[in-house]
Amino acid sequence: MQFASVRLVTNDIDRLIVFYSMLTGWKANRLAPDFAEFRGEGIALAISSERLVTQYNAGAAVAAANRSAMIEFEVDDVDGVLAGLGEDGLDIAMAPADMPWGNRSMLLRDPDGNVINIFARKRG
Repeated sequence: MQFASVRLVTNDIDRLIVFYSMLTGWKANRLAPDFAEFRGEGIALAISSERLVTQYNAGAAVAAANRSAMIEFEVDDVDGVLAGLGEDGLDIAMAPADMPWGNRSMLLRDPDGNVINIFARKRG
């Protein structure tokens, strides 16, 4: 078995495509009107409309209802990422902070409320 992707289900696919393009710098591959995919090194992030999930996946997922999973991106400099994004309009759930295990981390929410952990591993 091989891990393939994480898929976010939304009612506003264009809004999430813009958000994740801005966050990651990756270009979305729009495979259908209601489905897009981002590919980074070793990861794929898929985005689909709730309409598509209702039609083809028996309504198994509900848009903007996540309260248990976090999407995590490892970076070299958490504070640099925040400075590059700017804080205007950004939903910061947790400002950059040092974790007890040594990582530096910040939590953001995407436009649908999904939690994103941007972290840097302790160096040294």
